[in-house]
Amino acid sequence: MVANRRNLIFRVSIVINIAVLLYAAMHLSANTAPGVVWVPLTVDGSERSAEYRYFNRDDRNETETRPGDSSARSFEESTSQKTPSTMATTNKTASSTASIPEIEKKSISAAPEAEASNATLLEIDDEDSLSPTTQAYLRTLLGCNDKDMLPHTEQRGEFWVLKNYIRGDHGMISCHESVTYTTHAGYEFLDNVQPLVERWMAPVSLAIHAPGADLTPTVNSIRYLRDCLSNELVKQYVTFHLFFSHKHIPSKIPDPESLLQTPYNCTGRPPYENVTTTYMKEKNLLYPVNVARNIARDAAVTYFILPSDIELYPSPNLIPRFLNMIARNSKPLSTSKNPRVFPISIFEVDAKVQVPSTKTELRAMLANKTAIPFHKFVCPNCHNIPQGQQWMNAVETNQMDVFHVGKRRGKFVHWEPIFIGTHQDPYYDERLSWQGKKDKMTQGYILCVKDYDFMILNNAFLIHKPGIKHYVKNAKRDAIAGRQSTFVKNVIMPELKKLFGTRNGCAL
Repeated sequence: MVANRRNLIFRVSIVINIAVLLYAAMHLSANTAPGVVWVPLTVDGSERSAEYRYFNRDDRNETETRPGDSSARSFEESTSQKTPSTMATTNKTASSTASIPEIEKKSISAAPEAEASNATLLEIDDEDSLSPTTQAYLRTLLGCNDKDMLPHTEQRGEFWVLKNYIRGDHGMISCHESVTYTTHAGYEFLDNVQPLVERWMAPVSLAIHAPGADLTPTVNSIRYLRDCLSNELVKQYVTFHLFFSHKHIPSKIPDPESLLQTPYNCTGRPPYENVTTTYMKEKNLLYPVNVARNIARDAAVTYFILPSDIELYPSPNLIPRFLNMIARNSKPLSTSKNPRVFPISIFEVDAKVQVPSTKTELRAMLANKTAIPFHKFVCPNCHNIPQGQQWMNAVETNQMDVFHVGKRRGKFVHWEPIFIGTHQDPYYDERLSWQGKKDKMTQGYILCVKDYDFMILNNAFLIHKPGIKHYVKNAKRDAIAGRQSTFVKNVIMPELKKLFGTRNGCAL
């Protein structure tokens, strides 16, 4: 009898212990999951991944699952496919991460074990700034290597490149702590630098085509931008790279160090203002737009980059909001099996209006027709963004998120997105010129074949320099475009198919 009672007590104690362990496991799982998770809701015929919605984990008991997540890849692998797993030691001075507070150390050590679940580590109080804790978390999450900004002369095909010819005064920037705007121009477009950098407020990598006699006004324009404006933002943030063909080397190339020791005479008009002709036009040279894009991109020192055009002005506070979003959603990003980029919606505004600073302002301008989708009257299919009308109808929120996940196929097969990406994304084909048109289409094809997810940001946007563009027939350019189109079809496309393969629905 006593033995039976002991057996009964023993069995009951086992049941109680199992129940306690199960409860503890459920409680631990709930506490280590991220506070906000992305959940794919629907799948339609044209897009494998549809909208992502955001649910607070506190309101849900089940663990999120995604199709195809049985062998989840790390954030670095799924984003860049070959990001180094180790991090270079930073030597940055005057940095928010130079001396690491104790909470940052806890964040760094805890993040890997928590499988990038940072709800208990990150408390983002201000979406428009990056806290030291968030920066420390990003440093561990991205695992990127810092790059130097040393001046260097190099060859790139037929072009000589003066890399980091005149550097921004921002000093060392760690790869995880910002996003670089990479862009290009001839000197006659440098009036766009100031409005761009005033809204970006972060590193800008600018490649300038300066063949022959264009080098002198180019250098003088840079000096004017650095010395003569009402603020020193260009001087602080913009790094200039110059390039030219070996057939059009300037007669004299000033030493940049000596150049900057003498302040520029600011009494005259800017050298880039009201330019009527250039050496490039006089010699009928094609503008090597993709060479310029790749030069600016390669020189960028940050992990994330925004390759864009110099006449496109970004919405303010884009960088801290984007990086806070990355930190907040590290787990769903790490479990996605596809590489991804983050497209930004683009618009044009009337020449007589101010560029909007918020999505709320932009929506009001779209309603009164002083703003329109980019290239609506030039090439609407080139920038017809998935869920574009829904994006414009959606009200502004207080934080950045992914509004929709699209694909470059179906009705968007000719989409030319401008996006935040990384150094691991495909390059632009340097054989294509601006005059030949469709210069970004080959990159778009590669992105499609590689099955990139295009994670469209909800509140971020780009605004073209004021003035609505309309299609104007140009027989000379049309002839160049025809030859380039034939070259792409007969030469480049067979190469791309051999190198990257094909995928149903992908085309130029």
